[in-house]
Amino acid sequence: ASQVSAHNKEIHNIYLAGMGGSGIGGNFVAEFVTDELSIPFTVRKGYTVPHSVTEHTLAIISSYSGNTEETIAAFEIIQKRGAKIVVVSSGGKLIQAALEHGYDYIQVPGDWPSPRACLGFSLVQQVFILNKLGFIGDEKINSIEKSITLIQSEEKHIKEEAKKVADRLNGKIPIIYTPTRMEPVALRFKQQINENAKMLCWYQTVPEMNHNELVGWRKKSSDWAVVYLRNEDDSLRNAKRMDISKEIISDYSDTIIELYSKGNGLIEKSIYFIHLVDWITYYLSALHGVDSIEVDVIDFLKASLAKL
Repeated sequence: ASQVSAHNKEIHNIYLAGMGGSGIGGNFVAEFVTDELSIPFTVRKGYTVPHSVTEHTLAIISSYSGNTEETIAAFEIIQKRGAKIVVVSSGGKLIQAALEHGYDYIQVPGDWPSPRACLGFSLVQQVFILNKLGFIGDEKINSIEKSITLIQSEEKHIKEEAKKVADRLNGKIPIIYTPTRMEPVALRFKQQINENAKMLCWYQTVPEMNHNELVGWRKKSSDWAVVYLRNEDDSLRNAKRMDISKEIISDYSDTIIELYSKGNGLIEKSIYFIHLVDWITYYLSALHGVDSIEVDVIDFLKASLAKL
């Protein structure tokens, strides 16, 4: 267990509460630190909080607006549990509560059009929280800095590849496969396809899909477009699993795309992929003639819930 001097209590686990674009950063960070963090890091999205969140928990509350209904409900439960709380938000009720109760908080810029456009804020701040409180060293910070240089140097190539992939995905239902350690990238890709391009899609990880979903490939259709997110340093067994599954699926789908990451280490590779898939979904929105920022149906849902 690690000590957090500001709370003077042993921390036995880390818990992140956040939804959508504010919660996805936690998925990435939980994967990034798995090789270094000696205590469990759990990410949960919803109203409820597991019993394992106690006074010995570091709870990161992530909501870009500071007013997300589910995250505030979880926050109120976590308050009663006496956890060590750190808020990451641009304002709203959460920053107000942090000021009132003396909780640590990080206030990020609040003039961005959507939380999903602020992944960089939530992801980076969460890594810095773990570093500041002594749970991880400086290596992850250094990797993030290198990632900035990587995506800047690869910007032209990333956009060119993204346009080509978007053309191949246009009019199809994307199905994303990737090794388990890259699951946050696949989740991000799916969510961005949903919100930016206004399309349905799904994803599954390897090797898990070899134990179930692979059996579901029985019907040939031109509607499917399979995207493999791969890395040069994927484990040999996972690489072979993807090669074999690709051969099987090629009998049922005529669109199979393989994308390879660039960079050194998980953080650089993941951020490279984030940049690539975000551009793919942007170009898809243009092909569909839709506004990538618009989320009217979510606004309608929230307004309907507010009437209850």
